[in-house]
Amino acid sequence: MHNRRHAQTGQRVTLNTHRWWRDAVIYQVYVRSFLDSTGDGIGDLAGVRAGLPYLKKLGVDGVWLSPFYPSPQHDHGYDVADYCDVDPLFGDLSEFDLLMTDARRLGVKVLLDIVPNHCSNEHPWFQEALVAAPGSEARARFHFADGRGPGGSEPPNNWHSMFGGPAWSRITEQDGTPGQWYLHMFTPEQPDLNWRNPEVGDHFDHVLRFWLDRGVDGFRIDVAAGLYKHSELPDSPDPEADARTRDSVNPLAWNQPEVHDVWRHWRSVCEEYTARDGHERLLVGEVSVPTAREHAQYVRSDELHQAFFFDLLSAPWNADAFHKVISEAMQDIAGTGSTVTWVLNNHDQVRTVTRYGELGTEGSGPGPAPEVAPAGRRLARAPTLEPASHGSGGGTPFAAPGESPSTSSTRTSARHAESTHQTPPGPPSGRTTPLPALALGAARARAAALLMLALPGAAYIYQGEELGLPEVVDLPDDVLTDPIFRRTGSRARIRDGCRVPLPWSGHASPFGFTSGVESAKPWLPQPAYFAEYATDRALADTRSFWHLYRDGLQLRAGLPQLGEGELRWLKTSPGVLGFVRGDGLVCAVNFGTAPTPAPVSGTPLLSSGPCAPGVLPGSTAAWWISDCTNP
Repeated sequence: MHNRRHAQTGQRVTLNTHRWWRDAVIYQVYVRSFLDSTGDGIGDLAGVRAGLPYLKKLGVDGVWLSPFYPSPQHDHGYDVADYCDVDPLFGDLSEFDLLMTDARRLGVKVLLDIVPNHCSNEHPWFQEALVAAPGSEARARFHFADGRGPGGSEPPNNWHSMFGGPAWSRITEQDGTPGQWYLHMFTPEQPDLNWRNPEVGDHFDHVLRFWLDRGVDGFRIDVAAGLYKHSELPDSPDPEADARTRDSVNPLAWNQPEVHDVWRHWRSVCEEYTARDGHERLLVGEVSVPTAREHAQYVRSDELHQAFFFDLLSAPWNADAFHKVISEAMQDIAGTGSTVTWVLNNHDQVRTVTRYGELGTEGSGPGPAPEVAPAGRRLARAPTLEPASHGSGGGTPFAAPGESPSTSSTRTSARHAESTHQTPPGPPSGRTTPLPALALGAARARAAALLMLALPGAAYIYQGEELGLPEVVDLPDDVLTDPIFRRTGSRARIRDGCRVPLPWSGHASPFGFTSGVESAKPWLPQPAYFAEYATDRALADTRSFWHLYRDGLQLRAGLPQLGEGELRWLKTSPGVLGFVRGDGLVCAVNFGTAPTPAPVSGTPLLSSGPCAPGVLPGSTAAWWISDCTNP
């Protein structure tokens, strides 16, 4: 512990020397797909509140909530119409306050998703701009510009939106004539804000303080490398790069140097609140930049606390590739004094079970989406499997409020680890992805989870990851809601498949996600095979993904070698990645398919699959406690 003097009162405030965010494990809640409390088929804040004991039981340190602000939902809340309220679809401010009260009681941190790059076209500011004159103060909050060509009929520059099509839309002026164009790097319903206008920064100061005053523990910042554009808005040498990659590639629209001033100011706002009560507020950015060195610039000591390191998520399933991205992160990001923020899944990416299972490749990166059938036609059906034995006991989705995880000791015994994580249940019948791909993807996903939890720094888990959910790749066209599909007509890289509502219990949709005689169907249809992944079954089956994550999280919380710190690479067999944490915690992953000698003798402390002493099977990760000194 140490003391800091309050900036206004001069009183000393006691601060924890261990900064909670540096090695926290945060669970991403995609609110509309987590749990529905009202029966309308859409998850809500009351559902999140009901699920907090489940998350406490899992062992995470906090939750990140996807946007729940008033919004026309053109991009499921990332088009914000009011940053200081709750959309009635998800509840109200009173329900949010109840959620915060329960989270504090359970010791669960709460992060909100804030969207400063753009707002909704229904935001009062944009509605004011539409009726204002060119050159007005109202239009200066956005990027309005005259068009090029005869009568201004062509966009002001050649940029394309990340979601397809031109990044400019033309408005009709109040006199009925074609008017100026406005910039939107995503959809026309998401106009980009002009951060060169001080009024925009002042508004977000108010937004930050509104939610900090309600007790939130920090913010996940959407498009944190955005906000500022090149001041002259020139043509891009590769205008379709963002749409082609679905990433922030255009060097004129992203990663401008002025954005760092915003994060320095936001950090000072958080530090102001920390000085009041000694509790640190976290800023974690969605930062997509070309190199780990550029990434590190966002997490300097006076900017963001953390930024998601997506290179691990996009790395191909290959030991050398993982070694490279981990080494770069440890050198460049951890070298700033921050910690690396690891992530394998999120609401924009194909789930690891599917991504790692693509046959015929070693790739796991963000290339073309997994093969999907045309609407109404299914891919090869997996053979029918005997369902895994789930036993008769073992819990419900929700533990009693405040209940601690059920195992009696933080240090899982080797015997328990071996017996708990035998071969995981195979893919269920009816799945449209071929059986070998599912089995391979599941094994690799389990191994990747143990690898991530063993790395120094923080980790983020996306809802359903702890259940081993695969991507739903065969949603029919008529239920797809992703604006990428609406704008391009292509299913490549669409995101609906990872956003299907969670299965909680039962044998048929809605699987406990929504309840009541008159309840609506879930907003995206759940496939029948979700029954095999339901939370009640996962809790009862000690071989499940859920138990692997829970055991890994318990060990991470209890072992001094894990969490924040350094790693030391081991010399290993080809295709095997191994490292040591602290005083003898060894983690190794076999990226191949054939067994190889384990880097440590003896039975593992925890493994992602069956792992006999001295052997590391293919597509398997394991942890050992050892006095290994192999450099």
